[in-house]
Amino acid sequence: SLDRYKGRCYHIEPVAGEESQFIAYVAYPLDLFEEGSVTNMFTSIVGNVFGFKALRALRLEDLRIPPAYVKTFQGPPHGIQVERDKLNKYGRPLLGCTIKPKLGLSAKNYGRAVYECLRGGLDFTKDDENVNSQPFMRWRDRFLFCAEALYKA
Repeated sequence: SLDRYKGRCYHIEPVAGEESQFIAYVAYPLDLFEEGSVTNMFTSIVGNVFGFKALRALRLEDLRIPPAYVKTFQGPPHGIQVERDKLNKYGRPLLGCTIKPKLGLSAKNYGRAVYECLRGGLDFTKDDENVNSQPFMRWRDRFLFCAEALYKA
């Protein structure tokens, strides 16, 4: 049954001094998450929950990850030094962004946005998780325009 994959609200308590605010304690079954994928876990919890339009205001107060799930994380394949060496950037935080709007741009305009970000001083950009290979912006076309942007920037 699909019920075993539902998140469960196991406790609700009012926020002291706030008439219409509550703290909800929610648990999700580990089978919902890919082992070792921080990205999958955070996208599933934060992305989907915060995108739920029925909620007007929401804040994540705490996140507890079971030790059994933590053990599935292998860590990055290499350290930050490798990334810094690839980018030739040292002595400061690496700065990046997600291209917005995430959907609706042509591949050419997407590449232009990447160019503007890089020329503006960012070290990298990334695709939003909803950007794949849609008919209006195929992956290969986007890749070619982004590669051109990287070369020109």
